[in-house]
Amino acid sequence: MSHRPRHRTALGCAFLLAPLAAGATACGGSSSDPLSAAPYDAAGQISANAPEDGHKADPDKPLEVSTTGDEARITDVTATDASGRYIRGELAADGRQWRTTVPLAAGTRYTVRVSTEDEDGAPGRKVLQIDTKDTGDRVNVKLGPENGTYGVGQPVTAALSKPIKDPKARAIVEGALKVRSTPRVEGSWHWVDSKTLHFRPREYWPTHADIEVRSNLEGLKITGGLYGGAAKPVKLRTGDRVEAVTDAAAHTMTVTRNGEEINTIPVTTGKPGYSTRNGTKVVLGKEGFVRMRGESIGIPSGSSDSYDLPVYWATRVTWSGEYVHAAPWSVGSQGADNVSHGCTGMSTGNAKWFFDTVRVGDIVKVVNSGGETMTPFDNGFGDWNMPWKQWREGSALDKNKPSTTGEQDQRPGPENAARLRPQA
Repeated sequence: MSHRPRHRTALGCAFLLAPLAAGATACGGSSSDPLSAAPYDAAGQISANAPEDGHKADPDKPLEVSTTGDEARITDVTATDASGRYIRGELAADGRQWRTTVPLAAGTRYTVRVSTEDEDGAPGRKVLQIDTKDTGDRVNVKLGPENGTYGVGQPVTAALSKPIKDPKARAIVEGALKVRSTPRVEGSWHWVDSKTLHFRPREYWPTHADIEVRSNLEGLKITGGLYGGAAKPVKLRTGDRVEAVTDAAAHTMTVTRNGEEINTIPVTTGKPGYSTRNGTKVVLGKEGFVRMRGESIGIPSGSSDSYDLPVYWATRVTWSGEYVHAAPWSVGSQGADNVSHGCTGMSTGNAKWFFDTVRVGDIVKVVNSGGETMTPFDNGFGDWNMPWKQWREGSALDKNKPSTTGEQDQRPGPENAARLRPQA
């Protein structure tokens, strides 16, 4: 067992060759305060329940750090993984034992820093490194969209490799998915299904916002023998707030940038039986050329409604094939009548202008159409058509707690370092 000598030799004045630092004692020797001494090696006073000889710890079992005798007590414990995440733990009132209060992560190395105090109040230190066993049953996460600049209507997505149905397991997954934006906004994740989550702000993203999305799920126990897997973080930025509002009854599209009107375009939308969907949509992609066939939306070949057309400057807003595109064959009806099969048609020049003006994530809204409202999730990004209260109900976390981006990193302060360690 290692002990620090209880009597330390005082330094005489002759050995002080350098100027004294402010606040240092002059000729009286070292301070009588035990805390002013360099920490001693507390290796002989501390033990842990981790396996020896290179074996790895079971992540399902709590980690325990204890004193080996009566010569010292534990004053502080810090346990972090390689990413700097803290793991929660609790220190016994008598300072004899500290133990984790949440499961350890699988396949992770923990650095455990233990601070002690001996009978005379002198501080000791011991650093332990503990590896946990890995597990092959992982839930990987694909975050989206890809890095880049998007419109202010672009939701963030998380696709899981395995379904998660249990509410408690969902809370663990969702709690580990972090969205940070500058400026800060109110926002929330919503479980679309057991393998898909979307994140959106209460309102649209601010213009020129920086958004970082990451997962802290790797190694964390989700449920049973299922643990979190890897995820590649993404960095996004928003551009100007570009909105295109089509009034199907007035046969016009009004385009604004940051609230100022920049163009009004005569259009045609879906005719009766093929009415364009109402509601807010988000630009999904842009195709300079696409061949459109009636069969793709269920119109049989040879029908009076059948068509097979080369289409230019096509901006996609649903996965089922609704576009804003050039329709030179219907210029006579644009601004006056609705004659399309659901798309928003305009002249070639206007379609090219629109194609060049908008980006993925910009907002395309249709009002006063006879069509149904765009569904939130099954045909593109109709997320904004769901009221905020209903959106929040789709979160697995506390519905009454405000959810914001740009949250501060949780780091323990000295006042609660040994008692409670937040896990990111």
